[in-house]
Amino acid sequence: MLALKRFVTVVVMVYLLLALLFFLVPSVRATVAGLSPGLSGLEQERQFFYWLAAIGAGILALHLLTENADSVMLRRQVAQHEGKVNELKAKLYDQQQQVVRPASTIPRPVETTTTTVVQPVETVVRPVETVRPAEAAPTPGSGFTISANPDAIPRTNPYNNPGPGSTNPAAERPVFPQSDPSLSNTPPADRPAL
Repeated sequence: MLALKRFVTVVVMVYLLLALLFFLVPSVRATVAGLSPGLSGLEQERQFFYWLAAIGAGILALHLLTENADSVMLRRQVAQHEGKVNELKAKLYDQQQQVVRPASTIPRPVETTTTTVVQPVETVVRPVETVRPAEAAPTPGSGFTISANPDAIPRTNPYNNPGPGSTNPAAERPVFPQSDPSLSNTPPADRPAL
């Protein structure tokens, strides 16, 4: 197929060169047109251009057919090669899975040891009332003690909680890179001045 395609390409080039020669050099055209005997000069030229167009149309049709056939063959070859590549990928994947599977299917001895999980106890320092020996009445805020009671622990995230008395809702949310105004991915109107 490749040889036919090359041959047709050479024929098209030769035809184009001859057609240009006939169009650009009137003496060559008159000589070639005069080869048909018995016709007038105008009739000879008309007959010459008729055959030149017919030969050109035939060569163009042959060229289109060979290009189309070559394109179809190349698509088939590409599809075959893609199929082979997919088969090889599947075989490689299967081989990798077989290598991984035996390692995971090896029976391992079961350990029968017991583990004790110790839950961490959070400690909170808070003010409590203390009783002085000289006085029987307690005074608030006079001392601190450590409490190990987990129910007494406030359940707030220290990273999102800016502190007591803060009512800013923006301070409770983290700033992600997509919405950080100091980064270059934000529009210029939202970016702070440097």
